[in-house]
Amino acid sequence: MLKVGLTGGIGAGKSEVSRLLVEHGAVLIDSDRIAREVVAPGTPGLAAVVEAFGPDILTEDGSLDRPRLGSIVFADPDRLAVLNSIVHPLVGARSRELEEAATPDAVVIHDVPLLTENGLAPFYDLVIVVDASPETQLDRLIRLRGMTEEDARARMAAQATREQRHAIADVVIDNDVPLDALRKRVDAVWDDLVHRAHAPSTGDRPAE
Repeated sequence: MLKVGLTGGIGAGKSEVSRLLVEHGAVLIDSDRIAREVVAPGTPGLAAVVEAFGPDILTEDGSLDRPRLGSIVFADPDRLAVLNSIVHPLVGARSRELEEAATPDAVVIHDVPLLTENGLAPFYDLVIVVDASPETQLDRLIRLRGMTEEDARARMAAQATREQRHAIADVVIDNDVPLDALRKRVDAVWDDLVHRAHAPSTGDRPAE
């Protein structure tokens, strides 16, 4: 099994890269999706979030009001740290369960938005960073996700810098390119991942 950490700044296009990798046969463990599952209505995770932030972060049907909670935490690092302290352990436990269910020869992609921020690079055999310029990120967040410029900039500022992500990357995938060019780059990366997955393990992280 090859354990790959996949990360990138918000709006960099990490989801598109993970989709392409899944097309090739990768096993995807999506931290964002799991993060939604662990705070679904009726879960201990949601109860802990309500205890920390109050009932105003719930919608009328009792589910988590993500835009409201996001507007609170992404403008306040201390509040963001509180939320992460609740959600991250739950996500980690579920991710381990899914990884253990994969076959021994699988390429397992852990899609982790805050991989850099949380110092998780050493836990993977290889780290892939999906990269895009801040201008591209901002445009995508406003144009495709409907965020205000203020909210988009706050969310970008709450994450690691581009330089910090590059510092922990074994592979950088440039996503300031058309989809066809991105697909070709992912094709090449996949071939390398399959080769690594079937190569004898040395116990060391791969060289860049």
